[in-house]
Amino acid sequence: MYTKFFNVEPEKQDRIINAAIKEFAQKGYDKASTNEIVKEAEISKGLLFHYFKNKKQLFLFLVDYCYETIAEEFYQKFPFDEVDFFNRMRQSVIIKMELSERYPDIFKFIQEAFMDDAAEIKPEMEKKLREMTDLNVNKIYEGVDYSKFRDDVDLQKILKIITWTFEKMSDEELTKAKLIPGHEMDYKKIYNEVEEYFEILKTCFYK
Repeated sequence: MYTKFFNVEPEKQDRIINAAIKEFAQKGYDKASTNEIVKEAEISKGLLFHYFKNKKQLFLFLVDYCYETIAEEFYQKFPFDEVDFFNRMRQSVIIKMELSERYPDIFKFIQEAFMDDAAEIKPEMEKKLREMTDLNVNKIYEGVDYSKFRDDVDLQKILKIITWTFEKMSDEELTKAKLIPGHEMDYKKIYNEVEEYFEILKTCFYK
């Protein structure tokens, strides 16, 4: 779908991607201006729409691009050799924090993208979130030593409770961020709260 764009020299690709990430992250989908994007990227508007059919296609491309950039590095560092469930989860949170510091613009864009209520993109974003969540949960849980969990409680229900807990926590953090100017998120504070939940859940569900 994006063959024309990927045939462009890397330096120009980076200019376009960085300009678009900045514009969408700062203004949201509806208020973002393709005029500002092409000005920042130093290209013509006609050329932008030669690569991407319209603003929506550009936005959805960026969502996939940013997610794949983070996911690739995340799974390169992910501790698949750690079989203790909660130790693995702790390390995954640390990796995400490190990546958020390394790629602040990408994290900001992804955060804003999933908070955006623009009608033109909302159905696609909700679908992407479900797909990404299901894919990541399956990968992250693979190879865990489930023998550490209690035998008197259904394992699948335990995993659902844990998954729902952190999905709900994520939703609450995004909702709180919407109410703050700049939509800033305190990742260190979130990590500390996640750690508290880990301890509670471990006490409830480990033998």
